[in-house]
Amino acid sequence: MSIATDTAARGAPWWLKRHETLLAIILILALIGLGAFNNRFLTVDNLLNQGRLMTEIGLIALPMTFIIITGGIDLSVGATVGLSAVMLGYSWKTFGFPMPLAIVFALFIGGLAGFVNGFVITRIKVPPLIMTIATLALYRGLAEGVSQAHSVRGYPEWFYVLGQGDIFGVPTQLLILIVLIVIAGVALDRTTFGRALYAIGSNETAARFSALNVDRTKLIIYTLSGLASGLAAVVLVSRVTTTRMDMGMGYELDVIAAVVLGGTSIFGGSGTIWGTVIGLVMIQLLKNGLALTGVKGDATIVVIGVALILSVLIASSLQRRRE
Repeated sequence: MSIATDTAARGAPWWLKRHETLLAIILILALIGLGAFNNRFLTVDNLLNQGRLMTEIGLIALPMTFIIITGGIDLSVGATVGLSAVMLGYSWKTFGFPMPLAIVFALFIGGLAGFVNGFVITRIKVPPLIMTIATLALYRGLAEGVSQAHSVRGYPEWFYVLGQGDIFGVPTQLLILIVLIVIAGVALDRTTFGRALYAIGSNETAARFSALNVDRTKLIIYTLSGLASGLAAVVLVSRVTTTRMDMGMGYELDVIAAVVLGGTSIFGGSGTIWGTVIGLVMIQLLKNGLALTGVKGDATIVVIGVALILSVLIASSLQRRRE
């Protein structure tokens, strides 16, 4: 019996054994279940609105996947969102920048914040966990210092198209996210850059002996993380129509949860953009579906935590089977 079962398992299609496939099946079953409890859940309007709400986390989750694949982490992304949002508002209102220039300035601040992380991690060899915890506090403190607890409102009407508009019925920011998902997915799956990320995460020492420029690659992905956080800040400000110093607070936990739930190993060396997307969608739709069925916020967090634990256990089991 054991031999027959083992033979059947080996005969299963390779895609059926992947973490992403199992997660997609769980997601479909969860959608069916939640849709049965509430007839508003699976409506087109609700699903598109959830796509609008998950965009900021999704933008940051793409480069975070790159970082975690290399065995790193970036806990400063939420604070970078807050700092970029504050600099967007204050460069426009206080410094007198034209709105397009203010947007570019916010993106620059985000990219610079990520570059600082990557530079210290690669040049001074500070562990990513320690460095990004430090910059989490630093960037949040800078945001509070610049804003002085004041918010900025009254942006130009055209600016709100980015966070509230739509193109052919699809939210504008969701289209941006989809384009970046495709670009990130192709970069990870089909380029030497993507293969370098896997090599670094699997064995950094071996990657260095293979003539890979490990430090430059890490610097790029941490800078991309900051840049994505800056873009998320612009989208967030456009969506909520105001700038506050506490924007992005807690984003780092949602981002890491989506990436890990999607099958990216926290120890590095494995993971996909497509898995991250499934994890992102699952978390957002679980939050929405449970809220529509009357489940309170605290219980929703518990359910997502359980789902994350089960995902890690499944990934560990699959990894042991492959080994």
